[in-house]
Amino acid sequence: MARLLDTHIFIALVEERFEDLPAAIRQEVESSNHDLYLSVASLWEISIKWRLGKLPLKSGIYDLPNAAKRAGITLLAINEHHALADVDPEPPTRDPFDRILLAQCLVENMKLITIDTALIDHPLSATASRP
Repeated sequence: MARLLDTHIFIALVEERFEDLPAAIRQEVESSNHDLYLSVASLWEISIKWRLGKLPLKSGIYDLPNAAKRAGITLLAINEHHALADVDPEPPTRDPFDRILLAQCLVENMKLITIDTALIDHPLSATASRP
């Protein structure tokens, strides 16, 4: 099954902080059994935080799409099916970026790779039901 990277996982990859992630997350990302995707919503989230000065990045934001491609990660656009998806169970977060990532996972039959405590136990999380 394909995997969608949560924004912070992608940032860890491109900022060379991958080794700081939990072993289970690194294993999910490194598994050759999964195609990896990054939502354009994550690029938008990164762009907003970077422009507000809340997210310093070594190389800025403009190379992020190419960095994803170099890492073998496919960009996933947002479409009307994602925007209208009814994610069940309702995620325990009001963050619209988290919500669209879960909707994309539902519609595209993916699992979300995340360490976000609001999402980690959601059935659409790749790490749900893990200790």
